[in-house]
Amino acid sequence: MRHFSLIDKILAQVDNAFTTIFTASTDARDNPANHIAEIPLTPAEQRNSVGCMRVNHTGEVCAQALYRGQLIFCRTQKTRAMLEKSCNEETNHLAWTKVRVQELGGRTSVLNLFFYGNSFLIGALAGMIGDQWSLGFVEETEIQVAKHLENHLKKISIHDEKSRAIIQKMRDEEIQHEQAAHKAGAVMLPVVIQSLMQLHAKVMTTVTYYF
Repeated sequence: MRHFSLIDKILAQVDNAFTTIFTASTDARDNPANHIAEIPLTPAEQRNSVGCMRVNHTGEVCAQALYRGQLIFCRTQKTRAMLEKSCNEETNHLAWTKVRVQELGGRTSVLNLFFYGNSFLIGALAGMIGDQWSLGFVEETEIQVAKHLENHLKKISIHDEKSRAIIQKMRDEEIQHEQAAHKAGAVMLPVVIQSLMQLHAKVMTTVTYYF
């Protein structure tokens, strides 16, 4: 088995970051919106959908960073397998949201690199503390993301069936990730940490809706 040096590991993480942010994602599963006909949207509806799907794409960038940061210090194979499975599914979400933003004539956030780095550090710190804490971050993150996606289903026009199909599928899988983390032994995070995570999410969703 090959042992990687610290430099190798750093370069691998840098490559992961740039692949996530700048390279077209490979969609390993059928996009849930592929077989839905595009319905013309008003300019206002289209702008709103672009903003929401850009936010969702950045959220998936953050999820990739969080999981990869946690995987560096993961202690057990069981936790590693769960994190890797979730990470792979988030890769599909990343592809779906990026494609949808482009279909709507928009662009992904110019701040993705910043949010990736921030989330990676959070994941690495959680992983250093221990697997149960790391899983606690996963559980709380997925709870917040599921609520956020549910809010987008209320916010996006009913005419934008393609975006809604993607969001619904993502919401269902985020709930599955949260349940998996809970069953794997996640600890409930202190209220102050939950509040800080909510603040971080609020900043991200507000800023990336426009940028």
